[in-house]
Amino acid sequence: MTAAGAIASAVAARRVRAVDVARAAIERIERLDPVLNAVVAMRADAAMEEAERLDRALADGAPAGPLAGVPVLVKDLEDVAGMRTTKGSALLAESGPAKRDGLMPSRLRAAGAIVIGKTNLPEFATEGYTANLLFGATGNPWAPEWSPGGSSGGSAAALAAGLVPVATATDGGGSIRIPAALCGLVGIKPTRGLIGRRPIPDWIDLSTDGPFATSVQDLRLLLRVEAGPVAGDPDSVPYALTAPPRRPEVLLAAERTSDLGPLPVAVAHAFDAAITALADVLALPVRRLDPSDIFTGGDPDLDWFTLAAPEHVSALGRAWVHDGLDRMHPAAAEFLRGGLDVGIDDYLAARRRRYRYVDRLDTLLGTSTVLLTPTVAAEGWLADGRLTADQPVGMLPPSVYSTAVQNMTGHPAITLPAGVYPNGLPFGLQVTGPRFSEGMLLDIADRWQQANPWPRTAPGYSPFETLIS
Repeated sequence: MTAAGAIASAVAARRVRAVDVARAAIERIERLDPVLNAVVAMRADAAMEEAERLDRALADGAPAGPLAGVPVLVKDLEDVAGMRTTKGSALLAESGPAKRDGLMPSRLRAAGAIVIGKTNLPEFATEGYTANLLFGATGNPWAPEWSPGGSSGGSAAALAAGLVPVATATDGGGSIRIPAALCGLVGIKPTRGLIGRRPIPDWIDLSTDGPFATSVQDLRLLLRVEAGPVAGDPDSVPYALTAPPRRPEVLLAAERTSDLGPLPVAVAHAFDAAITALADVLALPVRRLDPSDIFTGGDPDLDWFTLAAPEHVSALGRAWVHDGLDRMHPAAAEFLRGGLDVGIDDYLAARRRRYRYVDRLDTLLGTSTVLLTPTVAAEGWLADGRLTADQPVGMLPPSVYSTAVQNMTGHPAITLPAGVYPNGLPFGLQVTGPRFSEGMLLDIADRWQQANPWPRTAPGYSPFETLIS
């Protein structure tokens, strides 16, 4: 059973009232979130009023949207009318309420969803763990002392704990796939341009919106709702998700796409087991690659920092960043301080190398090849972002990441729940496909889910849709 789809069907058929669904979400957040700290702001009264209006409209015969009555939490990087947008920063704590919804909240609302509140993130979405000086750290429902990842970690933790059936996410360097992997969710970073972008992302060519979910069925539903062009985004394209999907013909596998050292032993074992299992499901052999077989003449993982950091400085304002460094979380300050130091020649050289990376991945994947990698190249990290308790708080090292390449090249990538580590955190298998091969990736995910079903929530939590069972 899907979560969002089942609830929307029940509300549309008036088997369940939208007000009861909204009330259940509010109650679950109030009861379960204090341990996790995933939700940083609520609009309970407004949500209940909107649910009541929806119930009255449906009773009067109004058509129901595909997300009718579905409670949604919004990552606090995105605007929700009437709520402040802090981006996890103490520097923006006194921001006034937004005047209108951001693009994804507006599309979800147009489909009938009801925004309940906002979720936590690392300051300015710059890290792979969810902690900041304004709201603190978010814990992983699978193991609360560990991080749910980032930057969409608050949203992923909320889904994994069954607080709501839908929570929004963005991905500029792995921010959908990292928390999806660490929280046992399925999540997709779509091809750049499939989902239009408004406003312009801080990381201009790297970021996109996209969904994660507890099931592939919900992932399909959410991607259909979110996809579509928008005026002002030169990369957005009117692409039909209903086009017949291609079938994979070749499976490539690489422990890494950049030479950042060997994988930790537990990650390597989990990866080997997962690619063997997926090859069996798809009835295809696997060809292993080394990083040197994929990219030469540059490192896309390291070039990601060369592009993202100065673009973020530019978006925030160089003087504003410089003056605010001492009030930022150590990781955000370190990231932006690095951006202040990137020179124009280095930045432009990295932009030019992007074209070589795109060409190489286009050539490697063709039209029917997929690349398998670990979604995260570590067993996880503590909620405050440290790999071990004796380390200082700051930026995670590049060696833990495995997701920036797809943001550099624009290719789609999906992460599949594929096991659990001894520390209690899930392992995610990342599948990267040719551009605009979302249909193929979703079909692979469907077949994987049928052969290897995963828990709908972390241990000890119940799926949200049980309220209508």
